[in-house]
Amino acid sequence: MDMTQQFDAEISMFARYLRVEKNASPHTVKQYMADIKEFVCFLEQHQITAFAAVSYLHGRSYLAYLAKKGLSRRSIARKLSSLRSMCRFLLREGHLEQNPFQLLSTPKVEKKLPSFLYPQEVQAFFDLPDVSEPLGMRDRLIFELLYASGMRVTELVTLTVDAVNPSMGVALVFGKGAKERYVPVGSYACDILRKYLEYGRKKLLAGKEDHGVLVVNYRGEPLSDRSVRRIVDKYVETYALHLRVSPHTFRHTFATHMLNGGADLRTVQELLGHVNISTTQVYTHVTKERLRHVYDTAHPRAHPRDTGSST
Repeated sequence: MDMTQQFDAEISMFARYLRVEKNASPHTVKQYMADIKEFVCFLEQHQITAFAAVSYLHGRSYLAYLAKKGLSRRSIARKLSSLRSMCRFLLREGHLEQNPFQLLSTPKVEKKLPSFLYPQEVQAFFDLPDVSEPLGMRDRLIFELLYASGMRVTELVTLTVDAVNPSMGVALVFGKGAKERYVPVGSYACDILRKYLEYGRKKLLAGKEDHGVLVVNYRGEPLSDRSVRRIVDKYVETYALHLRVSPHTFRHTFATHMLNGGADLRTVQELLGHVNISTTQVYTHVTKERLRHVYDTAHPRAHPRDTGSST
């Protein structure tokens, strides 16, 4: 077995592990493979013939190489995570005696607070689609569902008609790692959902065979997550909105508004489908208005006392 074949065999084993044991999405597997194959190119340039020959110093050299290429700390941290995971797997399978990446320090990444919309901005954005038309009805449904449930865009575009129940106000979504969870769907989303199912979706399908996917394009075909991004961008550009809005903004807004409204962190974690609560904790930032309201309501000296008329 030559050098390339040995690398390919071990990479294939790891890819199968990700798909079968970890239930990783195709997108996740693709990202891991890209990171690992880039590292293999680096190894081949340095005449390293197997993962078993990689040392801690090689790992450090690779991180320095990535930094010299101008990659951000976030990108380097992700690539390091991919390589750690693969070497951990190869160690478990007996292909390695040690994980050369285990002792390497992950570059410190500045945590960005997620952007979100204020309630009045949410309403203004949701009022943009023309709900008298099938596509406008669909667009409004997309926005309402993302905000009402906090589901991911990938979860939205794979949602089936059978998975949503407007009478009960719930939807069954398939999250990361093929994990199912029920999410609530509020009354506003349910109202537009009923109209879309009764009229909009039927018009868009136009007599074609029903594939069962909920949100469709103008040809009646399932939408992609990239298409949802284009739909959001269209409204931002058409109406010259001074807002930074992406499909994921609605998920951020859902989590922020839930916590600001008094929901506990564990509940929001479950609704978002986060495995670790540390992922949810980024949403514990609050708006200045919320801080002001809490202070004014709770602090005994927030307002001047009415001392009555002076004598």
